[in-house]
Amino acid sequence: QVQLVESGGGLVQPGGSLRLSCAASGNIYSVNAMGWYRQVPGKERELVARITSGGSINYADSVKGRFTISRDNAKNTVYLQMNSLKPEDTAVYYCNAVVASTRYIADDYWGQGTQVTVSS
Repeated sequence: QVQLVESGGGLVQPGGSLRLSCAASGNIYSVNAMGWYRQVPGKERELVARITSGGSINYADSVKGRFTISRDNAKNTVYLQMNSLKPEDTAVYYCNAVVASTRYIADDYWGQGTQVTVSS
């Protein structure tokens, strides 16, 4: 079994910054792609940013230039630095990781979600 534990959400004023962290632990052979998604009530979960094990990155257009995703492979941890936050960034942010528990088997895992609220 694999667990993803997130931290770093909270309340911030417009224009402020937050840093989210997500650490994978458990029965891990390797961690492939890691990413962050977000969801607001009544809407589908959407991709925010994603980074592969090789370092390839893609961002949602709405966060380009403001958010930065990075990872520490030695710690099986992914980060999301969020700057110039806007009220429309308010959502529950979920960590996602594709984790191989053996050389041949990989599964998709999700964190429990962390609330980010941007408000004055």
